[in-house]
Amino acid sequence: MKRRNFLLDASTLIAGAAVTSALPSDLFSRTATVGGLKEKINVAAIGIKGMGWSDLTAMMKHPDVRCVALCDVDNNVLQQRKDELAKAGTEVKTYSDYKQVLADKNVDAVIIGTPDHWHCLIMAEACAAGKDVYVEKPVGNSIRECAVMLAAQKKYKRVVQVGQWQRSQKHFADAVAFVHSGKLGQVRLVKTWAYMGWMNSIPKQPDGQPPAGVDYKAWLGPAPTRPFNPNRFHFNFRWYWDYAGGLMTDWGVHLIDYALLGMKAGNPKSIMASGGKFAYPDDAAETPDTLTTVYEFDGFNLQWEHAQGINNGPYNRDHGIAFIGNNGTLVLDRGGWEVIPEVKNKKPLMEAVALQPRVDDGLVLHTANFIDVIKSGSMDKLKAPIEAGVHVATVAQMGNIAFRTGKKVFWDAGKNKFTDEDANKLLQAGYHNGYKLPVV
Repeated sequence: MKRRNFLLDASTLIAGAAVTSALPSDLFSRTATVGGLKEKINVAAIGIKGMGWSDLTAMMKHPDVRCVALCDVDNNVLQQRKDELAKAGTEVKTYSDYKQVLADKNVDAVIIGTPDHWHCLIMAEACAAGKDVYVEKPVGNSIRECAVMLAAQKKYKRVVQVGQWQRSQKHFADAVAFVHSGKLGQVRLVKTWAYMGWMNSIPKQPDGQPPAGVDYKAWLGPAPTRPFNPNRFHFNFRWYWDYAGGLMTDWGVHLIDYALLGMKAGNPKSIMASGGKFAYPDDAAETPDTLTTVYEFDGFNLQWEHAQGINNGPYNRDHGIAFIGNNGTLVLDRGGWEVIPEVKNKKPLMEAVALQPRVDDGLVLHTANFIDVIKSGSMDKLKAPIEAGVHVATVAQMGNIAFRTGKKVFWDAGKNKFTDEDANKLLQAGYHNGYKLPVV
């Protein structure tokens, strides 16, 4: 499937969304325009406990960035981050409601570092408000959300960078260029994996009251209403289907992204997945701690594999991508890449390539790329545009859907849905508490 067909798939998915609410084009007055002449870009960060804060601190290294506002539903985090900036000489406004950020005409661009289930709503409304957006991965918590986010960027023509920062690193680009050179020969199997030995079991805890200063209702947003439980809050939201997709959408989008780039691949024809809670069967998490997923493409298979509590992954790496060709295998991770030749009759079929190490800071380069594109208006210079984020998040969600249905599922490219109705029921995340999936 070519990129054009992938985009057409996404457009059709938007039209099929069952529960929608319109976003008016004049929701808020527009602020900075693409390619504007402003010397400084005023940035606000929404969701600043984890990656949102990392993104902001990296972005502030750009000389043309000014942080003007922070937003979080946890006032404890909000005050902590405000104080940290103040100590560094930066005074900012603080908000507990992201809509107040979007209404602030002084804000040119926003960072979205919230849990995954909030990404779609905030990104779509931010684009409608005339803000440029740096949104954390995965872009959406469902395939339909991904499609809506793509449509929002297209309609409002905002600069949208997805936080897949490996796309800004030299050694990742060099590795893909080597794959595209053809030296590996026919590549018919690509492996991607994340073995996370540091991830321990999450003990079950009783429900209780949210901590003082936390607007738990706002944190839930469109997710189902549940009593507060500390296991579902902050970092560990990743292991609950209401808010995220486990390691598949946490690490998988980073690594599968480069597998798709290297193979110039679109969407798979079929997907099957097997796994479960094998390491920690009785703990509090919902998503699988052990999973193997196989995607079928024309001419090759792509495999995703993850295991929590284990470090020793393929090729002695705890994460990576391996392009396995007839002549040799290229192994790539965040530390670098190398090529291991195939050997027949004691003779290598190609030259080995020694480890080519990482030479740069991907997050700093990636956030700088976002700002540079805002200032230049050269949208084609974005390292991780919304199309890239939507593509890999869609493929990752397909893997989770195969696991959750317990079936080998087939993607109907003509109808832009699965051939299995159980799988199609999982195309869209449920929206609750009066929230509705945006339609653009």
